[in-house]
Amino acid sequence: MNGKTILPLVGLVFGTALGFAGAFGGFGAFVLVALLGIVGFLVGRVLAGELDLSEMVSQFNSGNGRKRPTP
Repeated sequence: MNGKTILPLVGLVFGTALGFAGAFGGFGAFVLVALLGIVGFLVGRVLAGELDLSEMVSQFNSGNGRKRPTP
């Protein structure tokens, strides 16, 4: 299986986990599972080399991603 064929399966598993969390744990558990899923997704992208954190941090430090005009 390549990356494009596994993404729908990952989405299905994540959606099922959110459904179980919402059904049995309430809204707080639903939000917690969603937030941890987003964190896990970002960590996976960083480890795979698809996301560059140094670029994101430099944009954040330079004024929320806005480019400063050069003098």
